Amino acid sequence: MNPLSLETYIAVSALLFVIGFVGVLLRKNTLVIYMCLELMLLASTLALVAFSRFQGTLDGSVFVFFILTIAAAEVAVGLAIIVALFRRRHTVQVEELNALKN
Repeated sequence: MNPLSLETYIAVSALLFVIGFVGVLLRKNTLVIYMCLELMLLASTLALVAFSRFQGTLDGSVFVFFILTIAAAEVAVGLAIIVALFRRRHTVQVEELNALKN
């Protein structure tokens, strides 16, 4: 059985990043936009792990550890902001959240 090449991992990572980027640009729901941002972050971690594996070092894995730690904090803060906006405005649609007054 042939192991996957570096190009395969990078292609999957790029595809995931593009899907996340298009989702951020086209979606109107803040929760979906937030999930697309997380998808972009995970695509970059996949690329780091792939480079690390094929170079035979642990540098990429160390970076991934820090990225995932920051992502966990980001999830807590981001969801708290979305919940606070929903409680105040009773919607999570981006068009209706354009003004932050009131």
